[in-house]
Amino acid sequence: MISVTELRNGTKVEMDGGLWECLDYSHLKMGRGGAKVVTKFRNMESGAIVDRTFNSGEKLQDIYVEGKTMQYLYKDGDDFMFMDMDTFEQVPLSPTLVGDAAKFMKENTEVEVAMYGEKALSITLPNQVILKIVETDPGLRGDTASGGTKPAKLETGATVQVPLFVEQDTLVKVDTRTGAYLSRA
Repeated sequence: MISVTELRNGTKVEMDGGLWECLDYSHLKMGRGGAKVVTKFRNMESGAIVDRTFNSGEKLQDIYVEGKTMQYLYKDGDDFMFMDMDTFEQVPLSPTLVGDAAKFMKENTEVEVAMYGEKALSITLPNQVILKIVETDPGLRGDTASGGTKPAKLETGATVQVPLFVEQDTLVKVDTRTGAYLSRA
């Protein structure tokens, strides 16, 4: 158990029958009354965001979230199949859990999966991935790196803006956090 005065951004707790992550907090000292802690929490399962106010003496159940390295194997219907790199056990994860990360995952990509007990909460991709461009307009003579950009479709189905000189079948580095083109690989 932790006191609400010990809450910090990123602290994960269990309350109201769900798992929550603290996004924001502030301590308010009232003139005559006791101190209050005003917080903003995000539900780690549904993504809902709520504001809560606590008295300074209240306690919450903190949780330990473990990071596991898993490898993306393939898509089975709607689910994404991952393999635990320690036990070699295959685990299906739902599309809502994977979210936008699916745009930059190709087979054999290693990801970090946040686990609470046996339950997966979220996945984190590497900051950069190397993907192949499968479709883009041809580059023209004289195109430079500082010129314009054009859309390019990647092997995973995502579309990124690339410089005009980048051609089809080129391997490129993409930032998974922003979805931006970084360089040729």
